[in-house]
Formats: sequence, structure tokens, C-alpha cells
Amino acid sequence: MRFDTKIAIAVRDDLAVWQKLNVTAFLASGIVAGIPETAGKPYEDGSGQHYLEMFRQPVLVYAADGPLLSVIRERACGRDLATGIYTEDLFATGNDDDNRATVGAVATADLNLVGVAVYGPRNPVDKVFKGAGLHP
Repeated sequence: MRFDTKIAIAVRDDLAVWQKLNVTAFLASGIVAGIPETAGKPYEDGSGQHYLEMFRQPVLVYAADGPLLSVIRERACGRDLATGIYTEDLFATGNDDDNRATVGAVATADLNLVGVAVYGPRNPVDKVFKGAGLHP
């Protein structure tokens, strides 16, 4: 099935594996929290056990260096696409309030991005991620 929309996440390619996974998970949670229609329906196994819903479509994960992450963020915001960010400073915080304060203390041009998530129509999202390769 081909979707008209796309969920894409880029993580900085020089992070430790645990950091890449953490950044991807946090950014994915931002997409589903900010855009509820991206979630499918809850699951139920054959024995009647219920499970949480997941995205209704695939999530593409890309790798990029720091400068390309800044370009991706700029392109996404310039196209008014739903965009989430994760900065390197967030690895040192321990809660949502501190996360927001940390991001809020830094001007856009000075954000040290380690991840960017974007949701929107397929073609504009593809253009935003031009130059980034799929994560290995």
C-alpha cells in the first residue's frame, strides 16, 4: 500500500547506537502525539490480549550528519511540515520540562541537532530529506 503521507526521521550518523535508538523513539512519539491520525487501531492477539496501537504507516529512518540535519529542519519548517527536533543537549536532561527549557534557551541557528522528524505529504517530505540516505 502506498500512502499519500510520509513519516521520516533522520538521526545523526555519528551517535552511539543507544543514542540513535533513543532519539528515534522520542521523535516518533512526537509525531503520534502531535498528529493523532498517524496512529492505527489497537491490536488484539488470538487469545484476546489487548495491545497499544502503532503507526498506521511505515516510518523511514535516515542517517545524516549535523549540517544536513540543519538543512532538513530548515526545509521542513520552510514548507510548514509537522517537524520535531532532538538536540544533543537533551541527552543531559531527565524530564520533559527540562527538555523544553533546554531547547528554548537556544536560538534556531545554534541548535545542535541530533535528530529531526517530519510528517506530511509524501512528495514534500521526500524533498526535505534529499541528500540523506536510509539508515543502514
